[in-house]
Amino acid sequence: MSTAESLAQSLREHLQLCQNTLTLVGREHQALRDPATAVSTNLLGEKKDLLSRLTESLNRLRQYRVEWTRLSPAERTRHPDVTTLLRQNQDVIMRIVMLDRENEQALLRRGLLPPTHVPPSQQQRPLYVANLYQDRLPK
Repeated sequence: MSTAESLAQSLREHLQLCQNTLTLVGREHQALRDPATAVSTNLLGEKKDLLSRLTESLNRLRQYRVEWTRLSPAERTRHPDVTTLLRQNQDVIMRIVMLDRENEQALLRRGLLPPTHVPPSQQQRPLYVANLYQDRLPK
């Protein structure tokens, strides 16, 4: 199997894992939207399992990436499926990140997130740095 074919196959597998992760994060989101529903500890176990599988998949992709970058641009253009799969993976990952942020906010509101996971207050104030500089400017 060529580098491009191996990379495409690994990207398909990774995409499937990402879609499974999106489904799991979506289930968590549904559970967090209903204040009467307790968050299942089964979700945590499933997340840990998916995390280890995603880590293995990512390590495989890193190996193929090095080989992929060594190919000539002409060779890479002969495999548009790799570019499509990369874009699909990125799209799903961005949806996971956005939904997971919403879940984190819901956990914070419920008081279910440990204090070490709470972002610093400056991070919650987007104009913090601009205001610092404005206060220091001569009037």
